[in-house]
Amino acid sequence: MQGNIFFGLFTKNIGIDLGTSTTLVYIKGKGIVLYEPSVVAFKDGGNKILAVGKEAKKMMGRTPRGLFTVRPLKEGVIANFEVTAEMLKFFIKKVYHPNRFIRPSIIICVPSGVTEVEKRAVSKVAYKCGARQVFLIDEPIAAAIGVGLPIFEPMGNLVVDIGGGTSEVAIISLGGIVVSELSQIAGDYINEVISKYVKQVHNLYIGELTAEEIKLNLSIDKLSPENSGYEIRGRDKVTGLPKIIKISKDELREALSEPLRIIANTVKITLEKTPPELISDIIDKGVIMTGGGSLLVGLAELLQEEIGIPTFTSFEPVYCVIKGIGKVMEDFNFYQRVLIRTSKGI
Repeated sequence: MQGNIFFGLFTKNIGIDLGTSTTLVYIKGKGIVLYEPSVVAFKDGGNKILAVGKEAKKMMGRTPRGLFTVRPLKEGVIANFEVTAEMLKFFIKKVYHPNRFIRPSIIICVPSGVTEVEKRAVSKVAYKCGARQVFLIDEPIAAAIGVGLPIFEPMGNLVVDIGGGTSEVAIISLGGIVVSELSQIAGDYINEVISKYVKQVHNLYIGELTAEEIKLNLSIDKLSPENSGYEIRGRDKVTGLPKIIKISKDELREALSEPLRIIANTVKITLEKTPPELISDIIDKGVIMTGGGSLLVGLAELLQEEIGIPTFTSFEPVYCVIKGIGKVMEDFNFYQRVLIRTSKGI
């Protein structure tokens, strides 16, 4: 009952999916109110923030001297505390008008494999943004709730959440994580693989945003029946001059076969550690994939082939985690047992 005080009539409640690539914000009673890149642009040696989110991302790879961009989270955890706090303050201020008499309670997700030190860092950031109370929730749990899985039932639910910085595989039963594996082979790593492949095979240097655009064009919602070529622009490795090349989508998919197989192997490792009774449940129910990385063409089919279990990509996988946080906020009494309550002193 004590936790319910913090989610009562006299508080404003905010849910945050703080991701390596993107940050999403949910406000109780309003729904998802923000979807922005987790990027900050600096000026004057890092002392002055010039832009945050979408505007900062537009500047990536295009900055003049004295201006630079940074992603303050790396592989799912905070790499730069001060910058993360400033970024989060900016996002919250954009969608929520603070009241000095009513401070918000915040639920914020964390990767399930992070350390206690990393959890404290996330909590401190939220308190620095003016939170009255901060709760943490494991990302796979939030994703499972967002999908609508019966997480409190005595049965196994296998969730594969592929974000920008991490891929998380978790077996969930009775409201908790039974077995989990965390891998850094995720969206950002796939961008790097694309960049390296284009450089090594086609002698072309491309930027981070170009690599990400190529990856997005290999997603399920961009799938076209024909193997149309993809035009890529960059700088020639040999001459140093601008160059345009054309690569088939099949070639790019083949280039990504290694990271996709590593993700599939992470699922295998998780299943090898799973109790037999829960394996039986998973065979019946299948595997649910969430996160933006789950949209990569061929991943679901490869995973199903590797583990022999039906694999499904959830509806709107990018929003599963923030939807799960939203459900927790809207029905706090039912879901509060999955939350980790923090204090300013930790």
